[in-house]
Amino acid sequence: MNNRKNLISVITKREIKSYYSSIVAYLVTMIFLIITGVFFYSTFFLAKRAELRQFFSLLPLTFAVTIPAITMRLFAEEQKSGSIETLMTLPVTETQVVLGKFFASWITSAAMLIPTLFYVITLLFFGKPDFGPIIGGYAGALILCAVYSSIGIFASSVSKNQITSLFIALAINAVITFINSFLIFLPGKIVNFLSFIAIVPHFNSIARGIIDTRDIVYFLSIITIFILATIHVQEARRR
Repeated sequence: MNNRKNLISVITKREIKSYYSSIVAYLVTMIFLIITGVFFYSTFFLAKRAELRQFFSLLPLTFAVTIPAITMRLFAEEQKSGSIETLMTLPVTETQVVLGKFFASWITSAAMLIPTLFYVITLLFFGKPDFGPIIGGYAGALILCAVYSSIGIFASSVSKNQITSLFIALAINAVITFINSFLIFLPGKIVNFLSFIAIVPHFNSIARGIIDTRDIVYFLSIITIFILATIHVQEARRR
């Protein structure tokens, strides 16, 4: 068991090191911070509201766009270069490889949130923020990182082209992120099902500090489905 965990840890560290050795890591983080910073400070200085509600409400969209840029290379690059075959000849299982890459993506995407803690410091300096929604918002943000990371590694696993992987992830993310906006145009019989698929209501619930088992089941289901799908893709390719 310990050896299995060590192998996952080794793969995770390897992917994180590889990611931060490229300029993509810093470009993606910069774009994320510019987008969220503009919305936070426009709310803070222009609307004169000492809160992070606008920042958190924007996270599903910003993560849906930026995290695919983090994950697109994880499998696609190795499949194109052939290094994935070398990796698979080592004493590791497809599950260990997939989990290692998933954790690497989750950690690197969550790391983009660290500089946003400066927004919290700003609120503390100029006002008296309610820490309940802030803690809930960041907890929900970490879960969002996990969900979009699981989708991203799946998209990367089904193509040898990083750009194709990027667009596959963007397409899946668009469905779960924006589907709630189109429910009014759909028949009532399928609205309830599609409402459950939409990620924004589940995130908003956690961001408000409400712990609902339906939200937990939703997030765990999405993460598990895409991780298992990625493992299946890798097992099929290995055969």
